[in-house]
Amino acid sequence: MAIWVKLPGCSGLVLLFLFLGLLLEVRAGKIRYSVPEETDEGFFVGNIAKDLGLQPQELAERGVRIISRGRSHLFALNPRSGSLVTSGRIDREELCAHSERCLVSFNILVEDEMKLFPAEVEIIDINDNTPQFQLEEVEFKVNEITTPGTRIPLPFGQDLDVGMNSLQSYQLSFNPHFSLDVQQGADGSQHPEMVLQSPLDREEEAVHHLLLTASDGGNPVHSGTLRIRVQVVDVNDNPPSFTQAQYHMSVPENVPLGTQLLIVKATDPDEGANGEVTYSFHNIDHKVAQIFQLDSYTGEISNKKPLDFEEYKIYPIEIQAQDGAGLMARTKVLIKVLDINDNAPEVTITSVTTAVPENFPPATIIALISVHDQDSEENGHITCSIPGNLPFKLEKLVDNYYRLVTERTLDRELTSKYNITVIATDQGIPSLSTETHISLQVTDVNDNPPAFPKDSYSVYISENNPRGASIFSVTAHDADSHENAQVTYSLAEDNLQGAPLSSYVSINSDTGVLYALRALDYEQFQELQLRVTARDSGDPPLSSNVSLRIFLLDQNDNAPEILYPALPTDGSTGVELAPRSAEPGYLVTKVVAVDRDSGQNAWLSYRLLKASEPGLFTVGLHTGEVRTARALLDRDALKQSLVVAVQDHGQPPLSATVTLTVAVADSIPDVLADLGSLEIPHDSDASGLTLYLVVAVAAVSCVFLAFVIVLLALRLRRWHTSRLLQASGSGLASIPASHFVGVDGMRAFLQTYSHEVSLTADSRRSHLIFPQPNYADTLISQESCEKSEPLLITQDLLEDKKEIFSKVSDEVLHFT
Repeated sequence: MAIWVKLPGCSGLVLLFLFLGLLLEVRAGKIRYSVPEETDEGFFVGNIAKDLGLQPQELAERGVRIISRGRSHLFALNPRSGSLVTSGRIDREELCAHSERCLVSFNILVEDEMKLFPAEVEIIDINDNTPQFQLEEVEFKVNEITTPGTRIPLPFGQDLDVGMNSLQSYQLSFNPHFSLDVQQGADGSQHPEMVLQSPLDREEEAVHHLLLTASDGGNPVHSGTLRIRVQVVDVNDNPPSFTQAQYHMSVPENVPLGTQLLIVKATDPDEGANGEVTYSFHNIDHKVAQIFQLDSYTGEISNKKPLDFEEYKIYPIEIQAQDGAGLMARTKVLIKVLDINDNAPEVTITSVTTAVPENFPPATIIALISVHDQDSEENGHITCSIPGNLPFKLEKLVDNYYRLVTERTLDRELTSKYNITVIATDQGIPSLSTETHISLQVTDVNDNPPAFPKDSYSVYISENNPRGASIFSVTAHDADSHENAQVTYSLAEDNLQGAPLSSYVSINSDTGVLYALRALDYEQFQELQLRVTARDSGDPPLSSNVSLRIFLLDQNDNAPEILYPALPTDGSTGVELAPRSAEPGYLVTKVVAVDRDSGQNAWLSYRLLKASEPGLFTVGLHTGEVRTARALLDRDALKQSLVVAVQDHGQPPLSATVTLTVAVADSIPDVLADLGSLEIPHDSDASGLTLYLVVAVAAVSCVFLAFVIVLLALRLRRWHTSRLLQASGSGLASIPASHFVGVDGMRAFLQTYSHEVSLTADSRRSHLIFPQPNYADTLISQESCEKSEPLLITQDLLEDKKEIFSKVSDEVLHFT
């Protein structure tokens, strides 16, 4: 509630100064308000949102709240209006007792920024308390010979209000013998005294009744009364007298109950009852009266309740001594309480964050901590600390507040949870300390990609694996947690021999197990290069790659393949020629084979599995060369059948066989003459077909020879005619010589003529092919007709056959 000061003629100026003062106070860092006591709940105190520079709706959004030690319940924030209001009835006297100003301090916390704004509310006193006396009635004994002007101190009245609302005046009811005189104390307090105005006469009036009224300055005025009874007694010469005008005593606050603290002593030289002194408290606070006990006969002061330095640092006590005749004396006792370190520091977690992401920057505020020690001086001086091995630090704020902040960026993968111990220690002897614990969870962010244990992998598997077989497994570890650590696996897209890689292998996206989708063949490819990607489920996702090389191990799954001699497409078997004059070691042919496997599985060895004439031929173990083992004899059959086996060195070994037919002859006619003797025992129909074929070939040869003879005759005749014409006329000289072919031309023709023979075995057929000559101007073309089958012979055998064909040509010329 604002305090408005209204002065005639200058109200605007006063308001201006008040407004500027408020601005300066806010800028200085403290917000000040005032509110009367005893107001209803929800009473407006001040516009806190405006003073903080916020909109009312921002109070809840930014977590604005009040924090204070023990008094936060006095005020509350209205989130709709943004104002500070009372949360209940406020009793100034309960809060501040006799203090001139009653200030309630607290702090406004803006939680999203972890900023504190100190605030202070002054509780304005209202006249809600009536002046009271500790006793309702007091009795004094006054000697009848007491001289006028004698002063009798009266009990004080007490008013819990302050200022004008406190006790302001005393009034004594009319009595001709007594008057009232109020003395002003050094502390401003009023001490009422009753002054004897005229001598007393016991015989005239033995008892006087008076009324003391204490009034405050409030509006309306409140007052309290004390009844005074004055008894007039006989002569008593001497009043009691204390040994000290004022007593001082210092005691520690932890003194045991019932401890004798002090003894006051008053003496009275009178005799009898007039010399008997009794002690009593006078003008003492009712709270103090409950703590101390006074022996009325001995003057011994002891404590019946614990002393508390934090409540009273000095206990003022006034003691009255009275003799039997009613004469009194008073003294003041000041008991000073010495503070001991009996209060451990109090630590309050005002605001705390229980979880923080690991990527938050340094100086992130974790908690706001308040420390307090009720002791004084060194006993109340507090230092706050945390263990030094943690990535946090404490920063001191105003009013014994600290904030716990991060000292560096946290890493959840190193430490996922911190138990922070905050230790508050005072400087007393011995020192006392209080610990409080803050548990902080470091939440994960996706800052770690999946990691493979190795940079690359190599795996060896055998070919011909079953479809769907597991061939390898990769595992990537992600140091993050929850979905950030959920890893899925995939294969990078690629092609292998024109087909997508995904048609050969696949990977389980959850387990990282690789499966073969088809049987892999070493002969197609020996190695697969894959790239496996591991990707987590974070946002955004992170990934990493690893290369995987799959090497196929060869299995012996391919039998040797014979390249030479190759079987004709019609199923017939070629014939190899060996002259009868061949010497031992003569190379007849060579079996050429390959194996699609590799390594030991492709090492080939050759051996002669079966021969019609054992011992006649040998086969090279590693070369496959078929050579004669001895010289050929006349008794050796024209046709020699050999079965050659080719075997690899795999486990188990695989093999292939080929059947060779070797014709033993020195010339073609010999071959033709003996062709009929080639019997194929397996099929009699095939043998007859071969015989017919040989006869047909012989007939065609005879017809061809006859045609050649007729052609030669015609050429000779033309040549003879051209000679005659040349001799008979010069005109013939212009005829080109190319139209005439002599004996040399005929020889050239014969030299270009050749036989192409293909003798096959084990195919039920044999071939003898003559090229069709082409004539142009009686010259024979060198181009042969298309061959139906090539000769299955080696280079050495071809040379032998050329020699045979040369002899055949000579015989033809001789026949001509």
